[in-house]
Amino acid sequence: MELSLLGKVAIVTGASRGIGLATAKEFIDSGAEVVLVSRDESALAEIKSNLGQKAEYLAVNLGHLDEISKITEFVLKRYSRIDILVNNAATNPYYGKLSDIDLMLEQKTLDVNLLGPLELIKLVYNLYMKDNGGSIVNIASVGGLNIEWNIGFYNVTKAALIHMTRQLALEMGPAVRVNSIAPGLVKTKFAKKLWEDKETSIAENLPLKRIGVPEDIANMALFLASDRSSWMTGQVVVVDGGASVIPSGGVS
Repeated sequence: MELSLLGKVAIVTGASRGIGLATAKEFIDSGAEVVLVSRDESALAEIKSNLGQKAEYLAVNLGHLDEISKITEFVLKRYSRIDILVNNAATNPYYGKLSDIDLMLEQKTLDVNLLGPLELIKLVYNLYMKDNGGSIVNIASVGGLNIEWNIGFYNVTKAALIHMTRQLALEMGPAVRVNSIAPGLVKTKFAKKLWEDKETSIAENLPLKRIGVPEDIANMALFLASDRSSWMTGQVVVVDGGASVIPSGGVS
């Protein structure tokens, strides 16, 4: 089934590696004009040497809320439209109990994972999508649906992102569709601490016998961004290799 984004303009944040980069590549291959946004300017420069003029590249830190308007200013000046927004940028600077987290780390995580996406959505919606339509895809996490040790505050922000997705779907329809993806464990540098030394044992316990790769999530982002999902909004789509269907006793 061909999923075409021909003629569409997309913004993908956190696009210098992992899920964001895979999504940007998938969109480009499907015909979209894509603006890759990342705080890592050197990584964007390296990507540009490979992708070249197939995309535009913009260095903006989503955690610096006063910089976010640079994204919409750039895209609207360059393309005069914004059809798709993928909020993928995320951070997790703290590993431990909620009761011990430092206020500064709380704020940093909130800014990047929740407030930054909201500010960008507000700009994209009010400056273009409100009158012209569009699709917004928020990359959340299965952690936003479950309870886990040591990454609790990260998961709190992802749970909030999921709820925000549903609220915005209500408020922005019918012109704009807003959906989210909740990835399970994906083989990225961001999640390296969770899989690096135990990939084989984790995979063995999954129904599909492997952990995810960025392209697994990018494929779902493409579907949600395309017109093929035109009757979907306010949804959280779990893409986890079947982890969520494993009984408490494990796989037999």
